[in-house]
Amino acid sequence: MSSREAQRRADDEGLDLVKISPNAVPPVCKIMDYSKFKYEQSKKEKENRRNQTVVEIKEIRLSMTIDVGDIAVRTKQCLKFLEAGNKVKVSIRMKGRENARAYQGVKVMEDFFEGLGGKAVQDKKPATEGRNIIMFLSPAKS
Repeated sequence: MSSREAQRRADDEGLDLVKISPNAVPPVCKIMDYSKFKYEQSKKEKENRRNQTVVEIKEIRLSMTIDVGDIAVRTKQCLKFLEAGNKVKVSIRMKGRENARAYQGVKVMEDFFEGLGGKAVQDKKPATEGRNIIMFLSPAKS
């Protein structure tokens, strides 16, 4: 139908004529209450934002000479982060002569991961990047 006729019908009903796809030939329009449509759309967006979960990346720092008790404390903290649904970045910063023995740091990371008891999944395996050894963990799906 012509745009004038469509506009007249919309005015008779007290509604708005809204272009759905203006680039189509001929343009596609719809007769609706535009303010009600915008209100419902904003409500849906607010509901989606409320239901959205933000995943944070928490960081745990280890050292190459860490002791068993300290690893237990860090493991407990890591499990708390994972249970909250966060990802965890585990890092070791090597100093001085430790750079020559990066494999020891990787071994510490692997032992740390085994201590988590399968409650985490490695997103990125321990890798040496300059003076740092970095590993990313995420919560295991139950």
